[in-house]
Amino acid sequence: MSDVTIHCRRCDTDAQPLPKAPFRNELGERILAEICAGCWQEWLKHQTLLINHYGLDPREPKAREFLYEQIEQVLLQGDQGSEIDTSKQGTIEW
Repeated sequence: MSDVTIHCRRCDTDAQPLPKAPFRNELGERILAEICAGCWQEWLKHQTLLINHYGLDPREPKAREFLYEQIEQVLLQGDQGSEIDTSKQGTIEW
């Protein structure tokens, strides 16, 4: 266990960082610097719900854009993000 900690923007505590950036872009670097490993794991569970509920294919640019927007809102801005609307299961409005 490493002694390195970051002050997590999401949970507002000093905690263990991710071992590496989750994406090879500016968003990934921001997540690495600002989000702890525990909050990232919680995000991955929420992301899985979004992917399954809306039938997203993360390989598709529009799906990735939606997920990146959710990361920005939920993890980096502290918002609730997109509610899972059960009446729209399998579809997403672009």
